[in-house]
Amino acid sequence: MTHQSFPSPLPLPLQRLHVYDSLMMNAERWQKAQQYHRQRQNVHYQSLNEPGIICGLGVRVITPPAEAAAKFHDGRWLEIQSGIAIDLEGNPIVVDPSTDRTFRIATPAPTTGTLTVYLVVSYVEPQNPKHRQGSDLIREWFRFDEKTSPPTEKEIELCRIKLQPATVQLEAPTDVLFPGYNQLDLRYRQRAKARPQAVVQVATTFNVSDRTYENLSYLMQSVTNLYASLQGIPEIAQVDLHSQVPNYDLLYLTGWQALNLDTKELDTIIKYLLTGGVIFIEVPKNSQMLVEDIKKLITFQLEIPLRSWQELIRNHPIRTQPFLFAALPQINRQRIQLWNGGGIVLIEGDLSASWGLDDNHSLERNDIRTAQELAINILYFASHRRQINACLQ
Repeated sequence: MTHQSFPSPLPLPLQRLHVYDSLMMNAERWQKAQQYHRQRQNVHYQSLNEPGIICGLGVRVITPPAEAAAKFHDGRWLEIQSGIAIDLEGNPIVVDPSTDRTFRIATPAPTTGTLTVYLVVSYVEPQNPKHRQGSDLIREWFRFDEKTSPPTEKEIELCRIKLQPATVQLEAPTDVLFPGYNQLDLRYRQRAKARPQAVVQVATTFNVSDRTYENLSYLMQSVTNLYASLQGIPEIAQVDLHSQVPNYDLLYLTGWQALNLDTKELDTIIKYLLTGGVIFIEVPKNSQMLVEDIKKLITFQLEIPLRSWQELIRNHPIRTQPFLFAALPQINRQRIQLWNGGGIVLIEGDLSASWGLDDNHSLERNDIRTAQELAINILYFASHRRQINACLQ
């Protein structure tokens, strides 16, 4: 499942109607007064919450409605349940039982390959004609759409369907967690929830192993479940230190990558550290000579003094936030070692190997959880350090 990071509201000034005695009220001024309250409500929601489905809005396959034209009597019809969602701006999307909730997927099947169709719902601003007959009320509305590109920030995904080159005959999934072609896929529906305090992103260079990418992704998926105030982005970015200063909270390097950085890459690393970024260097266990060489690189070329775990102050974030560590964990019955200096965290031991599933499925749950919690402390440290540095720019 993918994770989405939603932007914070723009810092635009709030303006309300200037009310005074003898003010003449008309439709335009009344709209301005109402718009102020809506904007204030939306800023409040967007600041503290993320958009998504609140309740209902399920999707099921149905037979064609009787009133549908004969040429549309096919296996493409869906019915959306009533329910409530809320969009990025804080607008409520209310689909009540009395409205028409049938929808026909019209996208043609691809001629080759596969094509994913997204069914979305979005808020519609009600029209306000100058002269409306028969009612003093205007209903806020919504619309259902199908599209072949991922939903925008203002759209709420209800389901997606993967089509293949064949007659489109929609059906309920045989296995809801692993739907097949033409089957409704509801795994990616975003639920409305509280906004995390920070979103942390990780990058690495191009020449790390597939297993390292996989374990980094496992770690980032676990972040929100273990510490809800922090959200991890599972997609691990790849950066070229010859061409750009990484714009990520944490940069992962293996020990050999760190030791083989050239002059241009070291210059990029220095600039990255000045932006508040954190570099996580991992060295395999029993690699004392490699560790010493990396320490010399950090101390003499980057001019950053390192402190061991035992030398860190008691309330250092890596020790205490959000999880408390008195001693470092053991991985495969060997205790890892950790050094920190400025924005550099150096680890000796296969910490990342315990973030995911090993080939033999031999890691115990407690070992995985402990390794992930220590890594989340490092991610929290990286995010917090970068936020403070951004406030000082």
